[in-house]
Amino acid sequence: MNLSLQNKPSAAQDLMARAEALLPLIEERAAEAEALGHLTDDVVAELRSTGLYTMLFPTEVGGPEITHYEAMCIGEKLAHAHGSVGWCVGVNNMEGTTMAINIAQAGVDEIFSNGVDVTVAGNGVPRGFAREVDGGYRIWGNWAYGSSIQHAEWIHTGCFLVDDKGEMIMGESGPKVIICHHPRDTIVLKGNWDVLGLRATGSFDYGVAEGEEIFVPSERCYDFDIEQPLRGSRQGSIGLAGFSAWVHSMWAMGVGRRMLDELVKVIVPRRDAFGPSADSPSFRFQFAQAEAKYRAARALVHETWREASDTLSADKPLAQHQMTMIKLALRHIHDVVSETATFAHRQARGASLHNTVMQRCYRDIHSGTQHILMADQIFEECGRGLLGVADPDASWTVFGIKDKAS
Repeated sequence: MNLSLQNKPSAAQDLMARAEALLPLIEERAAEAEALGHLTDDVVAELRSTGLYTMLFPTEVGGPEITHYEAMCIGEKLAHAHGSVGWCVGVNNMEGTTMAINIAQAGVDEIFSNGVDVTVAGNGVPRGFAREVDGGYRIWGNWAYGSSIQHAEWIHTGCFLVDDKGEMIMGESGPKVIICHHPRDTIVLKGNWDVLGLRATGSFDYGVAEGEEIFVPSERCYDFDIEQPLRGSRQGSIGLAGFSAWVHSMWAMGVGRRMLDELVKVIVPRRDAFGPSADSPSFRFQFAQAEAKYRAARALVHETWREASDTLSADKPLAQHQMTMIKLALRHIHDVVSETATFAHRQARGASLHNTVMQRCYRDIHSGTQHILMADQIFEECGRGLLGVADPDASWTVFGIKDKAS
């Protein structure tokens, strides 16, 4: 065996090393990005050149297609440095990968004509409408939360499918939805990203730019509930339900860890009217509880995704129970980091009122919990799956378990 090849780092190890080398720049530019309302150009350029935006992209378009678990470990580290960076890296990997594996080959040939380095943003949750026409769709409407859209080349947009009369077309489990991909110059940003947290994600609302409608060819569109990707490894089979859970779980672990780390920096040197804060038995007890809760929730996410990645790497589909656990771990880590962030904020006694990293993490965490993926209705579906009362052959969609009989 060639020893130089034997000792060559894996693609995931190489990407982790690149991410770690980029952390100082991410930290340095965080405050500027928060003020701008989107990531700085130099950080985005580095994320692109290092391949961190395309970790999960399939090999057919030139991506490394590392496992979800490997990419999660890398993204967690980026989110620890700056929550908005972890969020945007996750979004580009999710929306770019699902585009690459699901659209027709003609669309792939067009979008990836210059290689794998492609930026994608938008909102797949349907807020607009699409009408089928010869060769594709006419789409119209307005969409919210286009995270990372400032630097996107292609827009990922969810639309309700309607007929010529404007009536929604129904599928097996509700209105039919398609995901359309169109160039950045086909939309206009609303410039309204004035929010509590995740400020540097640039999650602007957007609408179509050309009058009331734009045309999107069918080769750049796919069904929202598509079950069988057209290319890529087995890991693409988790669909938008799995990829979206991957993004948000990764992000929550990174920013949740940073909040507790920042609390330690505040507490250990602090002396107040009651003495050294770190000497308080009450604080020590509560901090130990917070640390245990966070680590347990993080361990659940890691265990769940490690097992899922092992299953997919063995070219086997995920069982319904595995997807249920992915969704369960997603909501649970958000509940825990919300609780521990509130604890840290109160114990800091004003330290997080100022424009500090602690304040940023507190705002980011309580913004991330507002996402529709944290809805109680989805958690209720986890309970249905865990109880075994759902159709055992049913699959998970983004918002719940789709029974075959429904």
